[in-house]
Amino acid sequence: MSTVDYALDDGICVIWLNRPERLNAVVAELVEDLLEALDAAARSDARAVVLAGRGRAFCAGHDLKEPAPSGDTVDSRARLDRLQDVTRRLRGLRQPVIAAVHGYAIGAGAEFAMGCDLILAAEDAVFAFPEVSLGLSVTGAASRLLPLLVGPLKAKELLLLGERVSGAKARELGLVNAVLPADDLMDAALDWAARIAAHPAAAATMAKRALDSGIDSSLDAALELEVSHALITEHSAEVAASAEAFRSRT
Repeated sequence: MSTVDYALDDGICVIWLNRPERLNAVVAELVEDLLEALDAAARSDARAVVLAGRGRAFCAGHDLKEPAPSGDTVDSRARLDRLQDVTRRLRGLRQPVIAAVHGYAIGAGAEFAMGCDLILAAEDAVFAFPEVSLGLSVTGAASRLLPLLVGPLKAKELLLLGERVSGAKARELGLVNAVLPADDLMDAALDWAARIAAHPAAAATMAKRALDSGIDSSLDAALELEVSHALITEHSAEVAASAEAFRSRT
């Protein structure tokens, strides 16, 4: 795994997104490496998992400096399904997963965080859902999970305006569990993970499953609708123009 680091120690698995030179922006290789790491966590004896990002950000979303997706609808659907497998794996793990978010958590990065069971944010964290402003569709079950966390009206505001939200504002909205100084973030995430790991593993798993049962009953439908919308939007003229504008930045 060249874009993701994986470590297991004393019942806690830590998974680091590791493209710091690109603010851990999402490319196909990172998706594959993250899925491999999550599968390794599933096979391990870990009792809790922490997901974090190396460098200056958690994850800055899709890497818009990469070439635009090409290929037919079948290829696009396979790629989108693979991206959404990250949400499926996070939700499906028997271990509770804590997202430790610092810096940018934009688009797919925010969706990775929402796929986790708990979210801790640094004071410098910045959340945003810019897909609409770029002519794109949300993925990663944001259409289901975001309204559950912040309410339908606020979710529409975040998606339709695409404005950035600070860690403190995210806490006020209910998007994160707690906000901490950046230097304390990983210590807090590991402390929460250790406290979970100290509980009987089966009880923690059942609590996660019970709480998610109602939420996830509509998750598959949300994921399918998101793919349908993404297939419509990603090859549009508006998306091509916004991507070209981003790539031309100096």
